[in-house]
Amino acid sequence: MEKFSELIKIRRSMRKFTDEMLTGEEVKLILRAALMAPNSKGTHSWEFWVVDDKSKLQQLSLCKQVGSDFLADAAMAVVVTADPLVSDVYIEDASVATTMMLLQAEDLGLGSCWIQIRQRFDNQGVPSEEIVRQVLEIPANLQIVSMVALGHKGMERKPFNEDRLLWEKVHICSED
Repeated sequence: MEKFSELIKIRRSMRKFTDEMLTGEEVKLILRAALMAPNSKGTHSWEFWVVDDKSKLQQLSLCKQVGSDFLADAAMAVVVTADPLVSDVYIEDASVATTMMLLQAEDLGLGSCWIQIRQRFDNQGVPSEEIVRQVLEIPANLQIVSMVALGHKGMERKPFNEDRLLWEKVHICSED
């Protein structure tokens, strides 16, 4: 990508993927972006769980009432966890790392989509976090914040329409 301003314009959530797997180099670059994410006081409260097992992806795709089913067709998922005892802003740190993965995936020409886990539930009212924790045997000290579905794009999406920018939500406080 030549310019960041173009990258953020073309990055759109992708919920359809091809059957093509990611290369080891693509996976490494995505995880590198997460590990380089800004974090509070250098605490690195986050941990990442890489899942490419189709059976586990299928199980994880059922963790939410809405908005996770497409994970079953992704090449891979990264589950983003963080330890609240390491940093009081673990949610923010994990969210920044999630965003960095989304941007890196787009820069590589890959599709990605954020799947919110924290404070979400499945069809029976079971917390999504509990389901993900059980499938991947994630320790109880880690909070599960999000998952990122990753894969080769299975459809084209138009770039973000800048006519839809909500400039009225911007408040400028400056000297006269």
